[in-house]
Amino acid sequence: MTKKAFIIVLLSLIFRGLLSAQTPVAKNGALHVKGGQILNQHGVEPQLRGISLSWSLWGGRKYYNPEVVDWLTNDFKISILRVAMGVQPKHGYLDEPALQKQLVITEVDEAIKQGIYVLIDWHDHNSDKHTEQAKAFFAEMAKKYTGVPNVIYEIWNEPAKTTWDTVKNYASQVIPEIRKYDKDNLIVVGSPHWDQDVDIAAADPITGFKNIAYSFHFYASDPNHQEKLMAKADKAIKMNLPLIVTEWGVGESDGNGQFDREKTKKWLNWAEANHLSWANWNVTDKQETTALMLPGAPANGGWTQDQLSPAGIYIRDVLRTLNK
Repeated sequence: MTKKAFIIVLLSLIFRGLLSAQTPVAKNGALHVKGGQILNQHGVEPQLRGISLSWSLWGGRKYYNPEVVDWLTNDFKISILRVAMGVQPKHGYLDEPALQKQLVITEVDEAIKQGIYVLIDWHDHNSDKHTEQAKAFFAEMAKKYTGVPNVIYEIWNEPAKTTWDTVKNYASQVIPEIRKYDKDNLIVVGSPHWDQDVDIAAADPITGFKNIAYSFHFYASDPNHQEKLMAKADKAIKMNLPLIVTEWGVGESDGNGQFDREKTKKWLNWAEANHLSWANWNVTDKQETTALMLPGAPANGGWTQDQLSPAGIYIRDVLRTLNK
């Protein structure tokens, strides 16, 4: 090998090393929507993969600390974190807004420090009944994080038994509050029936705002979340609706039930084939199928294999494999 060829190879290796050392946000920059896809600063679908914290209530609250964000970033190798701020239950945002905001801010700030993307999730099934509170909350978050490419606003976790008109009307009130302060960052809108009716949203999407995406949820082993649900998402994608899977679990829709690895693999392959970003549910130590840790797992990360549930072991392995 000539000296010149050696130098070229060496520089190439150094460049590759620098790229691999970059954080997800350094690699992808600000996200935007174009042509029915969520794209990065290079015009490419980034396919972010990560984890959702549990409700910022009950047993899941103890995992709302910077150490858990650091552990998920550096051990699980996540590129996106979802911060699921509980709204309506006792001790949620409606009861304790100052405490809940601080829990969110602590996690978001650490995610930014770690260079990963972070979903600020208004974790509510009845957001249309709390529109004014949501407007005030997201206006405050947008004012604080405007221009920070890490931040994504998820304005309604899972509309339950409601109509697309109701969801759309709510979004048309909350989105302008965000856009007063943050003109560009991605905003994620839900759809009826727990973020499953994305085909209905695709037939009548929100207009007049840029960088709007739509959440799609599934529970991989649920008997009701198989071919028909996948077909609804496929239809929405063909209609150029930009989708992001802000929540999915290996079990069934109640968080429990069977963990069917074959069905889970099928859903993961589908997400990969469609280049969809996703966040797996969830960081908690409940005795539950979709919980990533076993009861008693430490509150500050550092979990050993023995402290992870079957779901936790599986998802950690998937993330470490795919997010290389």
